[in-house]
Amino acid sequence: MILIELYLQFLIIGATAFGGGYAVLPLINSYIVEGKGWITMAEMTDVITISNMTPGPIAINSATFVGTKVAGLPGSIVATLGVVTPSFILMSIIGYVLFAKNKRLTFLEKMLKTLRPTVVGLIAIAAVDLIQEAIFTNNASPESFTINYVPLLTFFVGLYFYYKKVNLTKLILVGAALGIGLSFVF
Repeated sequence: MILIELYLQFLIIGATAFGGGYAVLPLINSYIVEGKGWITMAEMTDVITISNMTPGPIAINSATFVGTKVAGLPGSIVATLGVVTPSFILMSIIGYVLFAKNKRLTFLEKMLKTLRPTVVGLIAIAAVDLIQEAIFTNNASPESFTINYVPLLTFFVGLYFYYKKVNLTKLILVGAALGIGLSFVF
């Protein structure tokens, strides 16, 4: 029963995840973290961090991680299949129409153009949630937040290097090294 539930939850996420990448994070948070409670927000932050260091889309990496945590190897396979099924079907249909029929889909172009601001909004929501989880620690109640200085410092160092156009691989390595080094200091 849990495998069917995993498949259906990630099928819904895959079917409604327009914009891919970071735009899917609020959906995963809503369905998986808040709705089902299969992972915590801290684990979600770890999934995103690991997903950025490993090849593949965030949605697929997240589905694989959550599936493994909930139901082991069968869960990872089922959740991953669930998240990719809608894209596979949609891209097969669009690919057939565009390439086999050699047509232009103006309605699709218009739909995608109007979805762009929505995707930006979803990415912003995900960014706020991640920053909140990574930097602020909730000690006892929602009113008593404390700042975790290690991620805050690495965030600003990372932001500085990003604007200096440092290679993203080097940026991730510097962030990891800073995180390890600063955890011994604080």
